[in-house]
Amino acid sequence: MSKQIFSFIAVLLFSGFVAVAQNREELQKQKQSIERELAELNQLYRETQKSTKSSVKQLAIIKRKINAREALINGINREVKQLDETIYLNERDIYRLRKELDTLKVKYAKSIVFAYKNRSSYEYLNFLFSASNFNDALKRAAYLKSYRQNRETQANTIVKSEQLLQDKIGVLSANKKERLSTLEVQNKQLLDLEQDRKEQDQVVAQLKGKEKELNKQIRDKESQRQKVAVAINAVIRREIEEAKKREEAKRLKALEDARKLKAAQDAAAAQVAADKKNAAGKPASGNAAGNNAANMVAANGANNSGSANPPRPTLNDATTGVTSAAKDRTYSPLESTPEGMELSLNFENNRGRLPWPVSNGVVTVGFGTQNYAGTKLIQKSDGLEIAVPVGSPVRCVADGEVVYAGEVADENIVLVKHGKYFTGYKNLSAVAVSRDQKVKAGTVLGKSGTSIDGEGGILFMIMNDKSVAQNPAPWLRSK
Repeated sequence: MSKQIFSFIAVLLFSGFVAVAQNREELQKQKQSIERELAELNQLYRETQKSTKSSVKQLAIIKRKINAREALINGINREVKQLDETIYLNERDIYRLRKELDTLKVKYAKSIVFAYKNRSSYEYLNFLFSASNFNDALKRAAYLKSYRQNRETQANTIVKSEQLLQDKIGVLSANKKERLSTLEVQNKQLLDLEQDRKEQDQVVAQLKGKEKELNKQIRDKESQRQKVAVAINAVIRREIEEAKKREEAKRLKALEDARKLKAAQDAAAAQVAADKKNAAGKPASGNAAGNNAANMVAANGANNSGSANPPRPTLNDATTGVTSAAKDRTYSPLESTPEGMELSLNFENNRGRLPWPVSNGVVTVGFGTQNYAGTKLIQKSDGLEIAVPVGSPVRCVADGEVVYAGEVADENIVLVKHGKYFTGYKNLSAVAVSRDQKVKAGTVLGKSGTSIDGEGGILFMIMNDKSVAQNPAPWLRSK
């Protein structure tokens, strides 16, 4: 019984430790990811400080730093709460272990007292020989033997419980030290956050003096954004129209093939009837002619069977190579071929796992409308502005086909079609692909250049077949 109690306690404590360790490990991974992002932002901010003039990019970087720092502090808060919970659970386990240990010691003491009172050989023999028969004597001997073994088990259980108690006390002490260390990190991050906010106030104060100049810069970027959006919309409409034309041509060809097949069958049937009528006295010849006509019809049917109106590829069509998709999914003309459907589904199924278009870079401007604290500056973005050194390789994030590669509004841009989805790569200093070129995930599309404000970086966009810009952040894998 004592052994069972010890095993139950050990399993209970170990399962709790594993659950807490998994949560802590996830928090540590998030913390390390944010710390890496902060290190990159700090490096990028130091580079922008080398410029003699403050810019919206500096303000954007500081804003990203503050957001990342707040996320890190929130993560540390969760970590402290988990440590508090772990300390509470360990203290409760220690109390339970001590209580169980006291119970084991009391039971063991009673067994020792009983054994001491019945220690003489006379008492042992008297207990055996007082048995009513031989079988009863064997049972009494086995009982005495098991009683001795039970005392040994009790002693071993007490030793193991004491060891488990000491281990748990050691873990508790380590938890308390880790909590103190985590609180110190938290205090440091709070000080750094305060410093970031002071830097933001300084940059805001500097930017207010040239708000007109910056407003002009933002207006220029907005004008460029709209021109790029119009160009992308035109390309997407062109691709949809071409897909519709191909689908219509395929449908008309299938109808024409069916008409020709029907005409051939009618002509063959008429020929068979004429041959039978003309060869009434020549059955063998008539049969041969009929067989030849039937063979001709069969041959025509076989030759034209592949020209029938092909059905649109379905979501679970084996030819697409993909069998998982939502049943209520909206069909697009860009998915009228198995290849188009496969590209679409693969792109969708890789949501959250797409690689980044650049190997090293920091997002300085997020998707959507950006408001800069302390100023009236408002900036819109159809994607993610990623700061990278000029000349960095820009890679495709998924398999697809290049549908545009060239200049729009004085900026080089590459647009890649992935079924009914499109990815855009703007602010390229050089383009390495051409239209209609098939590309794979990781294919170099060009090199990064400078944006309209003169800073190195690219703009990465994702659009659907309705030309609606998507937030790329949920599509890309975490760094």
